[in-house]
Amino acid sequence: MSRRLEIEITSINEGVATWRAAGAKLPKGVLDVSLIPGSARVGAVYRADVEQYMEGMEVLSVLPPKTASPLDPKNERLEILVKEASGPDVTVTYASKGRGDRGDRGERGDRGDRRPRSDRPGGSRPAGDRPGGSRPAGERPGGDRPGGDRSRGERPNRGERPGRSDRPRTGARPERPAGPPLTTTHRNAFLATLSPEQLPVAEQLLRGGMPAVRTAVSEQNKNATAQGRPTVDPTTIERIAEDLLTRTNLAMWKDRAGGALGAGKELRLRDLRAVVTSAKTVTLDDEGRTQLKELQGILTARLEVLRTRWTEDLDQALKAENWAETLRLAARPPDMSTRLSADAATAIIAGVSAALNPEQSPAVFVSLVELSAETSIRRNVKPVGIPADETCRAAAVKFAGAIPEFAKLLGMKVPPPPPPTRRPVSRRAS
Repeated sequence: MSRRLEIEITSINEGVATWRAAGAKLPKGVLDVSLIPGSARVGAVYRADVEQYMEGMEVLSVLPPKTASPLDPKNERLEILVKEASGPDVTVTYASKGRGDRGDRGERGDRGDRRPRSDRPGGSRPAGDRPGGSRPAGERPGGDRPGGDRSRGERPNRGERPGRSDRPRTGARPERPAGPPLTTTHRNAFLATLSPEQLPVAEQLLRGGMPAVRTAVSEQNKNATAQGRPTVDPTTIERIAEDLLTRTNLAMWKDRAGGALGAGKELRLRDLRAVVTSAKTVTLDDEGRTQLKELQGILTARLEVLRTRWTEDLDQALKAENWAETLRLAARPPDMSTRLSADAATAIIAGVSAALNPEQSPAVFVSLVELSAETSIRRNVKPVGIPADETCRAAAVKFAGAIPEFAKLLGMKVPPPPPPTRRPVSRRAS
């Protein structure tokens, strides 16, 4: 899944530019100058959509930097944040005393001796002395109790209570979020080793890193100023946070790695790859290196199974001369490090080039052109000709940058190659 990042151009050389995250050393990488809008220059900051792979980051598109709003060109507008009113932090509710043995109330001095109801003045009589004799169980005529003659509406059925008829009654539980199971073993062990003044700082680091620490300090100082209490020094807190940051990141990564190891085959390949890749941003200890080695072994084994299956499917499609399926497989390898063999690439180029001829049906021709443009061998495909159809001609013009042979057949100048598109995720890899 791609994400938005602000990048700074550090150098430009022969159509290739190097970049790094704005204001930081990492991450960094290279990109094609043609992706940069306008005139590219060193030191300029742009917004970029990047995709993270095991080998690094690939820049999908580059957008110009954000400009100031015409309504607020100097960005001087102040936003008023209204704090929502909240109730008390603790709510106490006393349970009812119930209808237990009431004979002990005399010991507490509540009511003294209690007499049977039949002996009390105005007390209720036994059922046999009541007018009308005894009544069967379950009957409760309105006249047997004070106010019973008043009309009472029928009690609604439980299944037809107002306000509940439209409430869903499904027994299915919500789907569990993707990712390795979350554990807190290493985080708890890390927090147990800290001093009382370090503990709140480490908790904020676990919640959101250094930004969470700065936000908490700012909020605390704001409240202290409003209440007339002394404030804390942000520099001191940040120094403590920087000392704890390495161990905090290590504890969080080890919990992720432990969850990934415990999930086994239930963990998706993309989540396993993400845990292995994130180890590059953490300083590992001996236990962490052991976890990483085990995760790398699991990842390698799963990728090898996918590569074997992908190679077998590709060979079958080549033997059957199913060029559409062959191009789909060539465009979707199990991972970025998998490449077509020289023999397979040569066979695909020859077969697809021969299939793109003037006698081909327009639907098949357009489909093969679109699939070819998604592969890494697209610039080596040399179509024999273009069918006499407007749809085929439009497809040839559209993909002339990806397949330069179309430009020669159409008698037009070869356009520059299009920017790289986002690779679709393989179903087997997930």
